[in-house]
Amino acid sequence: MTQENHSPHLTIIGGGPAGLMAAEAAVAAGVAVDVYDAMGSVGRKFLLAGKGGLNLTHGEPLAAFVQRYGERQHAVASWLAAFDADALREWARGLGVETFVGSSGRVFPRDMKAAPLLRAWLRRLRESGVGFHMHHRWLGWNASGALRFATPAGEQERQADAVLLALGGASWPRLGSDGAWVGALEQLGAEVAPLQPANGGFEVRWSEYLIQRFAGAPLKPVVVHWRDRAGQTHARQGECVISEYGIEGSLIYAIGAELREQLATRGEAQLMLDLVPGYSQSVLAERLAAPRGKHSIGDWLRRRAGLDGAKAALVFELTDKPTLADPVALAVQLKALPLQLCAPRPLAETISTAGGVRLESLDGALMLRTRPGVFCAGEMLDWEAPTGGYLLTACFASGLIAGRGAAQWLQEQARSKSEP
Repeated sequence: MTQENHSPHLTIIGGGPAGLMAAEAAVAAGVAVDVYDAMGSVGRKFLLAGKGGLNLTHGEPLAAFVQRYGERQHAVASWLAAFDADALREWARGLGVETFVGSSGRVFPRDMKAAPLLRAWLRRLRESGVGFHMHHRWLGWNASGALRFATPAGEQERQADAVLLALGGASWPRLGSDGAWVGALEQLGAEVAPLQPANGGFEVRWSEYLIQRFAGAPLKPVVVHWRDRAGQTHARQGECVISEYGIEGSLIYAIGAELREQLATRGEAQLMLDLVPGYSQSVLAERLAAPRGKHSIGDWLRRRAGLDGAKAALVFELTDKPTLADPVALAVQLKALPLQLCAPRPLAETISTAGGVRLESLDGALMLRTRPGVFCAGEMLDWEAPTGGYLLTACFASGLIAGRGAAQWLQEQARSKSEP
């Protein structure tokens, strides 16, 4: 909403981490800020992400950190130059929230909660003059360029000196991010890459027995082997989970972008699971070749290969009887159990979104090249990253870049209008 005194004013639409960080950056630069959000309160997805312990960022070295952003790592690196993992931890400390690095390298608040951090942040933003307007669902622009909002009191319009959109992707739409902004941005001339699921599970055709007995069971530790689209082989150790529809978990999320693209281009994707990373194939074959006596195959796999119930069930699910009876062939199977993926899970179920406003449509301040005064930040941009704190860090960092950029643009506009 343009102020009567014509002081620079920024309208931010979207109250997630990117939008709130943009508000903090802009108000610190001397710009008046109002934040609009479709929900009844801000930070809904942020709070949900913190239910199991808020993973704010990651403690690995910056060179390895930026590689997590794949094809967009060079662009995201420029954001992280302004606000990296260490800066994020220091920022949280300024809100009275101390953090620690867990055994996995992930960084959490000491109390493992999101709510105290969000409350302290909102209190500081309000004290700095940021206004908040809830239950305002953005509908785009009208013919004269005013912002349109659906509210409980009916449709309302607001003029804006500059607009910063931090509308999220399209995952978890019940929390406010539904991707409805795509059409409005395309009308402005922005290039928008199709929104796709990221950090979600993949479908596998399990038997009813496996689903009923082992859905939700973890597989740990395992090593996953896969071949990328260029034909290069890769391996990664971690944990995943058997789900009722297929497989999910942090290990799968870490390579999900490659798997998704293979399914899109080839119609298929295959993983090879090493269920016993503690044994070499030859040692495993030797152990399995010992006389089994009266032990069942399942019990023998537990005793000689260390397989728990879920891993053993997976072996029975995907292995024929001749292989089960041959110690050498079975050792090969345990070290490279083939898993055929059918499809990624729907976007609405995934943790985050791939695709969005292409970075080529934006300048270095994250302003639309085709519409000066309109900035974008956060998950609605065309980048993706695995879980582990990388998503939140880049959302915060992009919000800072866009907020500073919007403030600078507004101040330059104000100076140019005041010049004789």
